[in-house]
Amino acid sequence: MKNNQSNASLFDIKKYFLKKNLKRDLPASIVVFLVALPLCLGIALASGAPLFAGLIAGIVGGIVVATFSGSQLSVTGPAAGLTVIVLGSIAQLGSYQVFLLAVVLAGFFQLVLGAIKAGTIGNYFPSSVIEGMLAAIGLMLIIKQLPYALGIDTKFFTDELAAKEGSGILSSLTSLIENFGPASVIVSLLSIGLLIFWPKMKKINVIPAPLMVVIVGVALNIAFQGTSIAFAANQLVSIPVINGWNEFTSLFQFPDFSAINRADVWVVAGTIAIVASLETLLSIEAVDKIDPIKRVSPTNRELIAQGFGNMTSGLIGGLPMTSVIVRSSANVNAGGRTKMSSIYHGAWLLLSLLFIPTLINMVPLACLAAILLVTGYKLARISLFKHMYHKGWDQFVPFVVTVVAILMTDLLKGVAFGVLISIFYLLRISMRNPFFYRIIEEKQQKQIRIKLAEEVTFLNKAAIQHMFNNIPAETNVVIDGSASKYIDPDVLEIIMNFKHNAYTKGIIVTLEEIKDTYVLPQLNTDIYTN
Repeated sequence: MKNNQSNASLFDIKKYFLKKNLKRDLPASIVVFLVALPLCLGIALASGAPLFAGLIAGIVGGIVVATFSGSQLSVTGPAAGLTVIVLGSIAQLGSYQVFLLAVVLAGFFQLVLGAIKAGTIGNYFPSSVIEGMLAAIGLMLIIKQLPYALGIDTKFFTDELAAKEGSGILSSLTSLIENFGPASVIVSLLSIGLLIFWPKMKKINVIPAPLMVVIVGVALNIAFQGTSIAFAANQLVSIPVINGWNEFTSLFQFPDFSAINRADVWVVAGTIAIVASLETLLSIEAVDKIDPIKRVSPTNRELIAQGFGNMTSGLIGGLPMTSVIVRSSANVNAGGRTKMSSIYHGAWLLLSLLFIPTLINMVPLACLAAILLVTGYKLARISLFKHMYHKGWDQFVPFVVTVVAILMTDLLKGVAFGVLISIFYLLRISMRNPFFYRIIEEKQQKQIRIKLAEEVTFLNKAAIQHMFNNIPAETNVVIDGSASKYIDPDVLEIIMNFKHNAYTKGIIVTLEEIKDTYVLPQLNTDIYTN
């Protein structure tokens, strides 16, 4: 038995290094690395944490989490959905070192959640809601990346355009056009063209299109230097330039374990663990949907992997992390095949920080914006909306509600709205389908045969009671429970009351294979391996 297990493990290790997988994973990892780099820095900045903390989370998410994870395409790193929680928690706890302790504890909580198999909750998110989440993220990507693609300082929208009212709208648009960065526009258009047409060029498409976009972007940056359209500093990637090992090690911070008795630390840890776990489960479900091979990720194992990742990140000064759909989508679109693309991207983040920060800082943000714009379009393509519409209102309405709610609020609230609408449609269907019946006429005597569904719950009470109330007098009624594995006690009570009182209307009721009591079938938990 042990030999078989060791051979299986050896096979799993070998498959990650197969030439056909390496050809896909290595180039995809570079694309994910280039997309993740500015996101790690931006999320750290928005969270009120040191910039280096975002890079630590990206490195740990890539190397540690992917190593333990069972997902082949998911990419883990600092998440935009946690920025508000992190910003408020650092201020609430009083120091970043105390916050790091909360991150470590959050990781421990996730290990516990994985151990008790809480990851199975991810199987209960409706497909329409997951599709809506993907489409909303695609639209958010397009909206948020347009300023970078056009070379416009994002502060321009708040400081300049927001101040214009009424007749100032026209001048606002003129001012907007005047603030376009010519270099960014050129690079963006060229990059989008490359992303669309490069894969169709059979002989030269060995180099992945996103990587080609970055190479061309750096070349144009060098070409534009010294001209009137040269890139401004805020239009380029910016990572810390480290001079020497001592300067590198001085950037690490460590948790303050003396605060472990503080109740607010445990509250923050629990909040981070719950929100991060939910975002991870949603992302894993979404990534599995866009996986070309349609693999299914073990969700409980993913929670354990995330727990190890957050504990490691917190111990060395990093931000909390989740599985993130933007980087995961970029990984899928770049052709990633196994978890090695995520592990490589973590290694690239580390190596770039140590050895080539100056070269990385030459990449225009417009290149990355173009990659994300195309990724966003693929997630929110028009054909998806048409497809969901043709699936029926019970699928289309939760889908649209999820999209709109996420755009107006945030990821978790939007998904919650979508789930509520899906539950409404589920209850509606359940209430309408507890039974079917047919009417048979024999010698001017009507007979109604009612066959109950496989499971009849308390949600079906109203529909069944309404049917009983509308059965005409002088009718023979047969209630057939032969197909029912479970009938709720409340429904049984309604059936028995109807049988006992029906004679007052001349109705004769016959029960077939209806028991006095029903027990819910036990779920065999041994079959779950997640």
